[in-house]
Amino acid sequence: MTQPKRVYLAGPEVFFPAAEHQTIVAEKKRILREHGWEGVDPLDTALDFGDTESSQQHGFRIYRANRELMDSCGAIIANLTPFRGISADPGTVFEVGYMIGQGKQAIGYSLSPLTYRHRAGNRSHDDLGHAIEDFDLADNLMIECGIVESGGQLFVAEYGSELEFFEAGLFEKCARALAGKSPVGG
Repeated sequence: MTQPKRVYLAGPEVFFPAAEHQTIVAEKKRILREHGWEGVDPLDTALDFGDTESSQQHGFRIYRANRELMDSCGAIIANLTPFRGISADPGTVFEVGYMIGQGKQAIGYSLSPLTYRHRAGNRSHDDLGHAIEDFDLADNLMIECGIVESGGQLFVAEYGSELEFFEAGLFEKCARALAGKSPVGG
């Protein structure tokens, strides 16, 4: 029996309360299994932190563990729903770029039906006079264009979801998109 391809599950869910995080991740993994993939969550690590380690040391250990998980995967599905601002979680954006930089396929989704510019006030400049990009994209052009150039796609909800950061139907589209192109490695 062949092993399923591994898919890294990026998103702000790692910051959610444990029960909510586990419920969302379990559903993502179930959907991926139905399509022959194995979902890998950033918290799928067994890190024990010593009492003598600083919080910075903890952060670096988490970073290295997550890079190892990403290295073991052939693709990424990223929750790019705006988090703590008008754009996607910056750690998730880094993970998308890291995977794309390795030549791996990236798939993304956002539960915000609004474009980046609309979330920024639908104007050409902010209060400091800085330009706001206007490319009719879901987020910063580097994110969405990078995903598309990787052979992936960014799926955007047509309207808000009952849950602010997860919608099974939208994630199902991501899983189906993986079948359209086999990821590198993993």
